Amino acid sequence: MSTSQLTPGKLLAVLAAGALFGFGLALSTMVQPEVVLSFLRFEDFGLMLVMGGAVLVTLLAYQLAPRVLGRPLLGGTFHQHASHWNRDTLTGAALFGVGWGLSGVCPGPAIAGLGTGNWSLLWALAGIALGALAQGMRAKV
Repeated sequence: MSTSQLTPGKLLAVLAAGALFGFGLALSTMVQPEVVLSFLRFEDFGLMLVMGGAVLVTLLAYQLAPRVLGRPLLGGTFHQHASHWNRDTLTGAALFGVGWGLSGVCPGPAIAGLGTGNWSLLWALAGIALGALAQGMRAKV
């Protein structure tokens, strides 16, 4: 969605959805790298419940909303995004997984974690930004 398409209603909806997402992550303690790392060590499966709940809600919404609503509440049309798997997708997923496993930090929860006052997450977010910048520069070549 380009910025020219953002109406005040859409901006408010995005802000509300982001606040709900951040609150849920903080409430479920998924903003704490220690909790994520304990999941990755098979010691705590709370993250699986959080992710499973999110997948279930998204699956239902993507299946039911087009049938019930006909068109999105804030305008536009429902459409499907074709997924293209290639070497870059697999390599990127593997690198993301390694970074996630080493740091216990995922971008969304890291940003939400800043809202809880966990300023040490700024280091992880700086690394995430540097990685994205390096990929962006690589893609232009």
